[in-house]
Amino acid sequence: MTVRPGEVSGFRARTAAALVEVAEARGSTPRESGAWMVVTPETTLGTIGGGQLEYMAIDAARAMLARGADAETLDIPLGPEIGQCCGGRTVLGCRRLDPSGWAGLAAMAEREYRALPAVLIFGAGHVGRALAAALALLPVRPVLIDQRAGELALAPPRVETVQTALPEAEVAGAAPGSAFVILTHDHALDFLIAREALARRDARYVGMIGSRTKRVTFERWLARTEDAPSPAELVSPIGAAGRPDKRPEVIAAFVAAEILAALMARTLVTA
Repeated sequence: MTVRPGEVSGFRARTAAALVEVAEARGSTPRESGAWMVVTPETTLGTIGGGQLEYMAIDAARAMLARGADAETLDIPLGPEIGQCCGGRTVLGCRRLDPSGWAGLAAMAEREYRALPAVLIFGAGHVGRALAAALALLPVRPVLIDQRAGELALAPPRVETVQTALPEAEVAGAAPGSAFVILTHDHALDFLIAREALARRDARYVGMIGSRTKRVTFERWLARTEDAPSPAELVSPIGAAGRPDKRPEVIAAFVAAEILAALMARTLVTA
């Protein structure tokens, strides 16, 4: 689960904490260099990959805090001797967090979060909220957009919200490489947002909820607009692999997988 910047602030009030960071990852390892977690005597935030490696790191960090030490390095071979047969080797840096360390960690969490691909979800109804909840667990930045304050008030935790009278205007301000999911309560608004998203030509994913008939209607409408973008990149219906189940949570699961696959495919192509 990606750490949100506000979650770091919540941990900052705790009396003692250590930052455990992957300083070096050689061969097959659970996480890459730079992955981190915060360890306190009672709980943790973030992950360095789970398994025996993470348990060892948590124990070492808590022992360091109990001793009153400020830092130590762990060089761990990931072999049968620790019961984690990745085959690589991980070097972990562990240091006590002081006020300066907390400030640096908060800044790092903010940078990492803002670097995530944004997924703009237009429509905070049942499917929109379910999709936002599913995406909040993934390495993306979901943003739930709606005109209705009441629907946005029901947004799941860890999800940004935007209330605006002109949802389509949010498309222009999105970062390059963003994803756009369109599922408002108004077909005309859906069409307008979809047109704006397709016209950017840099979106990693543009999806619109609805039937095949709705797509045909949209394409006919689009063809009548000035300087119309191609509808070829539009995914509609969305979450088609999950049909005919129309429960919001099921639709959300398949759409989330669809979005993540599109984001990863583009990343692999450009890497």
